[in-house]
Amino acid sequence: MVIRSAEFIKSSTSVKDCPPENLPEYAFIGRSNVGKSSLINMLTGFSKLAKTSSTPGKTQLINHFLINKQWFLADLPGFGFAKVSQSSRLKWENMIRNYLLKRENLVCCFMLIDLRHKALENDLEFMAWLGKNQIPICLAFTKADKLSHNQASAAYAAYNKELAKKWDPVPPSVITSCKTTTGRQELLGYVDTWNQSYLQSTQT
Repeated sequence: MVIRSAEFIKSSTSVKDCPPENLPEYAFIGRSNVGKSSLINMLTGFSKLAKTSSTPGKTQLINHFLINKQWFLADLPGFGFAKVSQSSRLKWENMIRNYLLKRENLVCCFMLIDLRHKALENDLEFMAWLGKNQIPICLAFTKADKLSHNQASAAYAAYNKELAKKWDPVPPSVITSCKTTTGRQELLGYVDTWNQSYLQSTQT
């Protein structure tokens, strides 16, 4: 897939305020500071599309981008150790879950995982919730360039081994690096394939 255009559409505080459900949509979510905005910019090829920040928890809304005028990319608030109040975190979590459950055109939720860290309990719990609610998931392991090739391979294998304890099969996943663009074509390949399936399903 070649990305020819990427434009910001709107920010929403709830699923009812999101753009019309007339195109396939892909949500991106992950712990605060996992590199979500950087991955979105790398994936689309537009370096300033999603705003990056050194302050965890900057994204507090559902931000929609229209890619190639053919599909939506939804940037969801991060979760984890963001320096915000507990009430704000709970509000974000409710907004995110409500969006994921009710957004009819959502094709897949890309969940970002920092490859440098072992499997974290709240990440695994969130994945389990996605699986329980039959929301398709694809894992994007970030910051691979901060590890050697052997370290990255070992970390990836260890994470999948942990997932295999409760998932059969384990969710599809891609190792990525915003610095080297590793994984970009693989992620876009997934989107391209799913877009075609979405189009076929709407025509039947």
